[in-house]
Amino acid sequence: MSNSPVRGGALPSGSRVVQSLAQVGAMRLLRCAPKDGFTNMAVDEAILRAHAAGEAPPTLRLYAWNPPAISIGYFQRAQRDINLEACARAGVDVVRRLTGGRGVLHADEVTYSIVIAERAFAGAGVLEAYRILSEGLIAGLRRLGLEAHLAPGQRAHPGPSGANCFAAAASCDLVVNGLKICGSAQVRRDGVVLQHGALPLEMVDPSRFWREPGPPPHATDLARALGRRPEWEEVADALAAGFAEALGVSLQPGDLTPRERGLARELRQEKYATEAWNLRR
Repeated sequence: MSNSPVRGGALPSGSRVVQSLAQVGAMRLLRCAPKDGFTNMAVDEAILRAHAAGEAPPTLRLYAWNPPAISIGYFQRAQRDINLEACARAGVDVVRRLTGGRGVLHADEVTYSIVIAERAFAGAGVLEAYRILSEGLIAGLRRLGLEAHLAPGQRAHPGPSGANCFAAAASCDLVVNGLKICGSAQVRRDGVVLQHGALPLEMVDPSRFWREPGPPPHATDLARALGRRPEWEEVADALAAGFAEALGVSLQPGDLTPRERGLARELRQEKYATEAWNLRR
């Protein structure tokens, strides 16, 4: 795992949004040790708040989960969609995200989050921002030997098709050989964009954790797509290089600030680890 800056290469031509993102110049790169789901969601929001307040730089964060957790979308109804008793028996936490979409079982995966000012997208809408940021994922997967592209033809977060995010690919998701490999979700708050998503190394069958079985996963993972199971560090390196290349930025390894750490602890205790937040719908 390298602590050296990751620098972007040549920019794609004809994209004012990418040109605007390149003006950001440098982003902080965080590689975080595995944390529980409540902490992971609290850290994402703490970075968003700190960046909105001008207290932290734009940030790409790469992280993992321990123990496994199901994150549910901001508008999702936890008790309707999730078998909370099965999750408790299996030691799987359930945490509500700040972003929309459907439930995701986070186990053996690399998770990314990007926090960056909304103005960097030069007025682009949500789907265009998804497309631009997905170029970083596509470039990273290409470095691993996979050709991925955005799923065609569906709006981002379509209507009822089960509680499981990996049961179908929306237009903001990436597919390899027709199978979903990465799902992402986005929120905009206080002039800042937070987008995060899950890239499974090896998928775990989540069916026992949903109230209704719904359609089976129409998805793959890196182990099956590559024919081998890559190490977390290898995938994190590829994603960091891919984002630097696609966005035309330099990634500077760093750490959370004391302010972010304190805010994350507060958010975990008072929000993300509470039933008032997680079971609010």
